[in-house]
Amino acid sequence: MVQLAVMVLVVEAAMAAAIMQSLLTPWSAAPDGRPQRSLPVARPYFPATVRFYTDPHNAAAEWVRDHPRDRRAAAIRRHIAARPQAAWYTETNESLVEERIRGLVQRAAAERRLPVLVAYSIPLRDCEELSSGGIGDAAAYQRWMDAFTRGIGDAPALVILEPDALAHMGCLKRKQQTERFRALSYAGRVLERRAPRARVYYDAGNSGWQPARTMAERLRHAGADRYGDGIALNVSNFNETRDEVRYGRSLLKDLGRPGQGMVVDTSRNGAGPTRQHRFCDPPGRKLGAAPTTATGMPGVDAFLWVKHPGQADGCAAGAGVFVPGYAYRLTD
Repeated sequence: MVQLAVMVLVVEAAMAAAIMQSLLTPWSAAPDGRPQRSLPVARPYFPATVRFYTDPHNAAAEWVRDHPRDRRAAAIRRHIAARPQAAWYTETNESLVEERIRGLVQRAAAERRLPVLVAYSIPLRDCEELSSGGIGDAAAYQRWMDAFTRGIGDAPALVILEPDALAHMGCLKRKQQTERFRALSYAGRVLERRAPRARVYYDAGNSGWQPARTMAERLRHAGADRYGDGIALNVSNFNETRDEVRYGRSLLKDLGRPGQGMVVDTSRNGAGPTRQHRFCDPPGRKLGAAPTTATGMPGVDAFLWVKHPGQADGCAAGAGVFVPGYAYRLTD
């Protein structure tokens, strides 16, 4: 009887190991060599043991190194600089982007950590507002995305695809909107085919921006239902996590992909939004949940710090500039 019980336990352990292995390697090769999904993916997608990569050269860490005796340095080091944050790629130089990404994913792999990469170079980015920029045209963007993808190669990575590009489309003319949909479809397709171990999350704005049905339609036109692994929410915003998750589930249902996952930017949502939902460096905000795959919420693959806490939105200083006073107040 004891031997039978032991045999049952051994079989159960082997089955559990096989299931976990399938979750850790969800891609297989089709006969034509292209990657394909081998099994439906459990939710949340990542095992709770996954750890994200912390770049020792993030903006907060660089400031702390340059100001070791500043009274704010210890708090910023402990609460911000030491936490994993996404790496944003905005340069229009294709070779530089490819080189930078390859170096980062290699360092992350050496530390057995998962890097979070943000593609942020869509043409007419932010429509000449606070974070204006982006590469020149659709053809240049395709070349840029090819370089972005080559940098990843077959390394594991989590990719956030073009924050605000779909939510902030009202400023574009109809032809420009069509070009943006095509650009994002190309980005998703090339990542799926040439970076098979990357998880791609199309940015879907936040719960206070576009109605879920509107955003689902835009995501569909951009190829998220064909090439994406999920959606990213609340990037650089302050909305409470529960509101984003509720919105995300509604959005994915409208998209026809309720089984897809989502990631939520929790970098600055610890106090929620202001009453007026001010988006540009509002006072009184706090750090949110630390980056983790152990979300405890079905369908939520990860909490991430996509926006770097302490980097200005464009009001406290120029967009992307690290402001130590703002960073320190987020840690209170």
